[in-house]
Amino acid sequence: MNKSDNRRKQKPQAFWLFFPAASLLAAISVPLSIWAVWSGTGWPAGLLGAGHGHELIFGFALALVAGYTLGPQTAAVLYPLFALWLAARLSWIFFPDTLLAQLLGPAFALLLAWHVVPRFNAAKKWRNKMVGPLILLICLLAVAFWLSTAVNLPHTHRWPGPFKLMHSAITGLLLLMTFMAGRIIAPAVAGTLEKKGVPLEARVQPRIEGMLIVVLGCSVFLVAFPAANPITGSLLVVASGLITLRTLRWKLWLCPERPDLLVLAAGYLWLAIGTLATGIALLRGTALAPSLHLITIGALGTLSTSVMLRLAWQRSHRKAPAAGEVFSIAALVVGAATTRFMAGELPFGAPELLWLSASFWALAYLWVTLRLCILAKHAKNRRK
Repeated sequence: MNKSDNRRKQKPQAFWLFFPAASLLAAISVPLSIWAVWSGTGWPAGLLGAGHGHELIFGFALALVAGYTLGPQTAAVLYPLFALWLAARLSWIFFPDTLLAQLLGPAFALLLAWHVVPRFNAAKKWRNKMVGPLILLICLLAVAFWLSTAVNLPHTHRWPGPFKLMHSAITGLLLLMTFMAGRIIAPAVAGTLEKKGVPLEARVQPRIEGMLIVVLGCSVFLVAFPAANPITGSLLVVASGLITLRTLRWKLWLCPERPDLLVLAAGYLWLAIGTLATGIALLRGTALAPSLHLITIGALGTLSTSVMLRLAWQRSHRKAPAAGEVFSIAALVVGAATTRFMAGELPFGAPELLWLSASFWALAYLWVTLRLCILAKHAKNRRK
C-alpha cells in the first residue's frame, strides 16, 4: 500500500472540527447574551439567565473536551456526533423551550461520554483513572441541568437548582483544567529545561496533584449546597494555594523562549486566582458570579485558546505558535476577565464594562477561529 492510500484511509481528527466550531460559539454567544438582556428583546431566548452559562459549559467546554479527547475517529462516528452538537446549540439558543432543544443537549453529552470515558479505563494510577469519571460527571450535570429546568423539580436542599448545578459544573471543569493543563505543562517545561542542562525535579508533582483531586473533587459536590459554603470555601482557598505552589515549582521563568508555555502558565495561575476569589466569596457569603467568571473567562479562556492554537500549530507546522499571537490573545482574555470582574454582581449596572468584556472575549475567539481555519487548510494541503 502506497503513501497516498494511507493518507486516504486516515481518520479525521476531531479537533479540526470541534475546535473552530467551539471558538465561534464562544465568540458569538457572549455578545448575544448581553444583547438579549440589554436590548429588552429577550432574543435569543436561550442565552437569557442561566442560558449563556449553559452554552459556555455544556456547549463550548464540552466541544473542547470532544476535540481534545476523541482523537482520530471514523467519519461515521465523528460527523453525526458533531451534527448532534450543532443541532443542540442552535435549538437551545433560538428555541430553548422546545422539547427538541431540551433533549439534544443531554443527548450529545451522554453520547460524548459514551465515546470518551472508556478511553481512560486503561489508566493504572488512581489519579489518571479519575479523568473518565470526571468527564462523565460533567456530562451527567448537563442531564441534571435539563431535569432541573424542564421537569420543574423543586429546588430544595435535596435537589439544587440550575444555577447551583452550573456552579458544580464549573468546579468540575476547574478540576479537569487543573489536571489536564498540568499534564501538558509539566513535560513541556521539563523537556525545555533539559535542553539547557537544567534538571527539573518537580514535574507532575503527584502529591500536590493528588491533593488537588481530592480537594476539588469534594468541592464539586459541596458547592451545590449552600449549607456547606464554609467548608467549600475553605477547600477552594487550600486548592488555590496548591495550584500556585505547583506553578512556582515548574520554574517557568527559566523558559522565556517558550511563549506558549508562559501563556499556559498564566492560564494556570488564573485557576489559582479564580479559585481563591470563589473560596473567599463563599466564606463571606457574597455573590459568586464575579469570581466564577475569573475561572470561566480568565482560566478557561487562556487555557482553551492556548491549547487549541498549540495543538493546531504542532499538527500543521510542527512548531509552537508565535509569541505575538499567543501574547495578544492572552491580553484580550485578561481584558475580558478583569472588566467582567469589575462589573460586579449586577453587571448591567455598568453596561460599558460588560460590553467591553464581551468585546475582548469575542475578538480573542474570532482570532482563534480564523487561525484554526487557516491552519486546518494548511494541514489538509500537506496531506495531499
